[in-house]
Amino acid sequence: MTTVVLRSTDLTLRPWEQGDAGVLAALADDEEVRRWTSHRVAGLQDAVRWIATQEAGWESGKRLSFAILMTGRVDPVQRRTPLMQHVTLNNGVEMPLLGFGVYQIPAEDTERAVSEALAAGYRLLDTAAAYGNEEAVGRAIESSGIAREELFVTTKLWVQDAPAQDNTRRAFETSLGKLGLDHLDLYLMHQPFGDVYGQWRTMEALNREGLAKAIGVANFYPDRLIDLIINNEITPQVNQIETHPFFQRADYQDLMREHGVQIQSWGGFAEGKNDLFHNPLLAEIGKEHGKSVAQVVLRWLIQRGVIAIPKSVRAERMAENFDVFDFELTDEQLAQIATLDTGSSLFFDHHDPEMVTWLAGRRLGT
Repeated sequence: MTTVVLRSTDLTLRPWEQGDAGVLAALADDEEVRRWTSHRVAGLQDAVRWIATQEAGWESGKRLSFAILMTGRVDPVQRRTPLMQHVTLNNGVEMPLLGFGVYQIPAEDTERAVSEALAAGYRLLDTAAAYGNEEAVGRAIESSGIAREELFVTTKLWVQDAPAQDNTRRAFETSLGKLGLDHLDLYLMHQPFGDVYGQWRTMEALNREGLAKAIGVANFYPDRLIDLIINNEITPQVNQIETHPFFQRADYQDLMREHGVQIQSWGGFAEGKNDLFHNPLLAEIGKEHGKSVAQVVLRWLIQRGVIAIPKSVRAERMAENFDVFDFELTDEQLAQIATLDTGSSLFFDHHDPEMVTWLAGRRLGT
């Protein structure tokens, strides 16, 4: 029987060449692996799925070695999180289609929530300077033991005073320090207000310097997005906008696709508005697949190619939200969900003068 010792640098394990039996024999011979799989998984695929939910506390290199040990033919992207799907942004950066958001999670609860999300398999984390919980996200990342290259971390720039270019760099450095990181995977301009072009020029510089692997915007409506694209060198990689079954943004998604901009959803569950979680149509579709309304909504977003970042403070809900890669909505079901679209925001209008005055004038800490 082959004895396998897993180490962070051991990337040449070959028991898969003996087939599934050889893999499982190798697992059984390793004491630490045996300790983590003492429930006696039934087969290789069960082992893969189970390990994906048990990663907290593992050394990052051991997880990667174990993924290779178990599969042998895992695509490099998929090694990061089994079963996850990714999109490639317009600069070649790969981004998970499903992540974990921390909007409105109190700072005192964020570290625990993010730690549980990482344990459930999430690798995309989405925060913002305006959320006030970047430090807690950073602590969860540090304590997770997960290799930095396995994570995709996003934070957002709030509206800056003049000189916007200098203040944007300072704001970026502050966020990076709070997160305890040496680079960001994605840096977003949170609102289309203030000196947008001054802010964007600094973000372009951060991207060129490798400090922000990708840059993008949030809450930009078509007119603002196209103007930004035309008048700047780098096209945003991502635009994070309100997107849910009652405000579906299909035409806007098509426009963004034409310009190479990836759509990302915020408010995917509409914060429960319009009684979303009890919607009869979504509930019936969920029943057909043995899934919850939340899972149907996430699957609908992912199937459309929309990046989703659901939020929860309950570990069981995080796991449920992550379990959306084993079913597919039919064309008929997609057409039915399309009928729910109202074409309007359920939250606020970025063209409303009063809202613009409040957002553009707000400063963090005030």
